[in-house]
Amino acid sequence: MSPDIKHFNPDVVLDDAVRVFWRQGLPATGIQALVSATGLSRSSLYATFGNKDGLYAAALERYIAQHSTPAFAALAADPSGLTAIEDFFTGLIGVRCSGPVAGWGCMVTNAHAGPECAAPEIRALLDAHHRSLQSAMRSALGTAAGLGQLDAAVDVDAAAAVLATLAYGVNLRSRAGAVPDTLRESVAGALVPLRARPAPAPSSTPTPREVPLQ
Repeated sequence: MSPDIKHFNPDVVLDDAVRVFWRQGLPATGIQALVSATGLSRSSLYATFGNKDGLYAAALERYIAQHSTPAFAALAADPSGLTAIEDFFTGLIGVRCSGPVAGWGCMVTNAHAGPECAAPEIRALLDAHHRSLQSAMRSALGTAAGLGQLDAAVDVDAAAAVLATLAYGVNLRSRAGAVPDTLRESVAGALVPLRARPAPAPSSTPTPREVPLQ
């Protein structure tokens, strides 16, 4: 007889599972840790999500929906251009280096670095996440270009790819214990070549007066 799985909220269960998988990753997480975190029996978890891999995939999808998607949407819609990108990284570094999840890194980036990324379902989620991140960076850079903030030589697509990769690097380095100031310096350095150069100041050397021929 199938277990009764109607007396719990799957979203609440996924929130509990997200925290376990986010902190430990898929390979290091045993089913008993998930049972303890969610308060459900093993049979109820399996009946709802299929197996541990299925629960992980659902938890990763929920993590992206709750954490990544709103951040990317805010970045893409922000009218401040390069300031929006700076604010994105400031917020990212703050979350990664302080507060209750400091040192956990990013569940998505952790999945990129783990064996779980080999599963087709997980790979599809990671690839979609990357496209969304890069698209948000491209939108912010496009806004910056419209505001005259970008150097004329900047390739917006290439710069968006670099900044998206930098976000993964911030996540990994924070998990390894990098201090916030070091991460902020890396971000600042990456933005320097993107910025429009100020117009040269007018020369203070007086122009020689034309002397009429005698």
